[in-house]
Amino acid sequence: MKITLKDGSVKEYEQAMSIYDIAVDISEGLARAACAGEVNGEVVDLRTVVENDCELNILTANDPAGLATIRHTASHVLAEAVKRLFPNVKLAIGPSIDTGFYYDFEAEPFSREDLDKLEAEMKKIIKEGAKLEKFTLPREEAIKFMEEKGEPYKVELIRDLPEDAEISFYSQGDFVDLCAGPHLMSTKSIKAFKLISSSGAYWRGKSENAMLQRIYGTAFNKKDELNAYLEHLEDIKKRDHNKLGREMELFTTVDVIGQGLPLLMPKGAKMIQTMQRWIEDEEEKRGYIRTKTPLMAKSDLYKISGHWDHYKEGMFVLGDEEKDKEVFALRPMTCPFQYYVYKASQKSYRDLPLRYGETSTLFRNEDSGEMHGLTRVRQFTISEGHLIVRPDQMVEEFKGCLALAKYCLDTLGVSEDVTYRLSKWDPNNKEKYVGTAEVWEETQGHIRNILNELEIPFVEEEGEAAFYGPKVDIQAKNVYGKEDTMITIQWDAVLAEQFDMYYVDQNGDKVRPYIIHRTAMGCYERTLAWLIEKYAGKFPTWLCPEQVRVLPISEKYADYAKNVEAKLKENGILCTVDNRSEKIGYKIRETRLAKVPYMLVVGQKEEEENLVSVRSRFAGDEGQKTLDAFIDDISREIRTKEIRKEEVVEENK
Repeated sequence: MKITLKDGSVKEYEQAMSIYDIAVDISEGLARAACAGEVNGEVVDLRTVVENDCELNILTANDPAGLATIRHTASHVLAEAVKRLFPNVKLAIGPSIDTGFYYDFEAEPFSREDLDKLEAEMKKIIKEGAKLEKFTLPREEAIKFMEEKGEPYKVELIRDLPEDAEISFYSQGDFVDLCAGPHLMSTKSIKAFKLISSSGAYWRGKSENAMLQRIYGTAFNKKDELNAYLEHLEDIKKRDHNKLGREMELFTTVDVIGQGLPLLMPKGAKMIQTMQRWIEDEEEKRGYIRTKTPLMAKSDLYKISGHWDHYKEGMFVLGDEEKDKEVFALRPMTCPFQYYVYKASQKSYRDLPLRYGETSTLFRNEDSGEMHGLTRVRQFTISEGHLIVRPDQMVEEFKGCLALAKYCLDTLGVSEDVTYRLSKWDPNNKEKYVGTAEVWEETQGHIRNILNELEIPFVEEEGEAAFYGPKVDIQAKNVYGKEDTMITIQWDAVLAEQFDMYYVDQNGDKVRPYIIHRTAMGCYERTLAWLIEKYAGKFPTWLCPEQVRVLPISEKYADYAKNVEAKLKENGILCTVDNRSEKIGYKIRETRLAKVPYMLVVGQKEEEENLVSVRSRFAGDEGQKTLDAFIDDISREIRTKEIRKEEVVEENK
């Protein structure tokens, strides 16, 4: 048989060979580094026997699939360690993931002390060096095998497989787990690992299922790679908005108020006010007209829109349809309200496009397990807009919405951190959507063409569309790698029919408009969380809730400091004075810790000559300036929304 390797070279063998033996034949070093094989594009065990001509790639830890094999094997070692130390625990699933691996267990919550004990037990298992051996059983025998082991979650997984399936297992010594593989040849091949954390997780990700305990870990081929990753995790912890945002007093949460209902503290509220005013002004420049609509409506409205049938479980419903004459619901979106603003008077083709904008507070009944800081909340505010357009205007208006989104991302300094997704319907689940297949395919094609024309890289994903139309989702990842939608632009060719919306064309005929649902920047709360993590709290000056702190050297210069503060405020600059009876070095350190962009140190010379000594996050000591010159500089920075590059500053100077 002929084996074509990754570099194009060909190996010939007269008999069947395992991938591991082929690796040995190529080089002993390659065999030692090998983790798995890839046969004709399929990742398999090194122990897999090759019997026919094929293309073969020997995977090492430098290959993503090779590293995933190390991590997958580490998850099995974790499961064995848990069963050794906690024999009554039930096993669920344990895959590799981008950052490492996890395993879910039916168990009591694990403490950090438990994780440390499990790490020690994993090291024992790795040192024992048991070989991992694969075997298969017919479906019914596999079910019986797992029932005898008392593993109900494994039984459920097997029952979901076809009746004629051969079920694969891996053993490592006395421990056996249901698994499709691939795995390393031996546990001894795991060189560096760490258990990171534990948390609750619903079985199969559904809130109606049992709450399990998930242990997260990671593994690498080398200890220095592991150490670098652990250092990265420490940086992540410092940037985590849920921690840093509270430390900076931007927001807080209170149990008696409820999950997903954050309280914005004065600093956080100021930042959102700054962003909101910016977006509203920018939308006005681009031809948007503002509306203000109710926070709730009767169920009748949502029945017309289709939300009652397609989205009711995600809404806060006030009342009972069986008992109450009228049932209301807090609004999960603003579109139906703005349609009635449109319908309040007859529109001509000359009136379109109409661009309605609203700073909308919305309510969505998210699962309690999904709540997290500011990124997943039950009440939030968005820069919502709906464009009512003629069909011939749709493409250009959609491009305009993308341009506005790009401007917002560029201004915030995050445009390089996002990806674009064309979210499509799922043609195999048509009952989730309104509209015909022809309309869906046509509208998805229009969006695809727009993204290609604008040379915006994007991916396509089925099943992520709104129930009434496809959309562009602009995605970003938080510090932990979880992806969230930041901005959405949706193409709607169907809801105008349901709301009997029309305009009169040049022939005097009534014509249905198209609708674009969009956000300029998205949810303000989620955006604030994103910015906290992006900048580690060191926001661009224009966004900072405190832009300048004035530091008098002693109480003698308190009046001059107050005069400086007053003039800064006259020019719209957000500032405070630190009049505490503390040494100036202490005040400077405190200001740095508060991540204030500028501090103005004032003493005798500054008072006599109307100067300020400027220190910044960006360049450290910037020297003395006249107060007017400083005001001119910072006002320009704020007005242009400049993002100054952070430079190394001597923290103890």
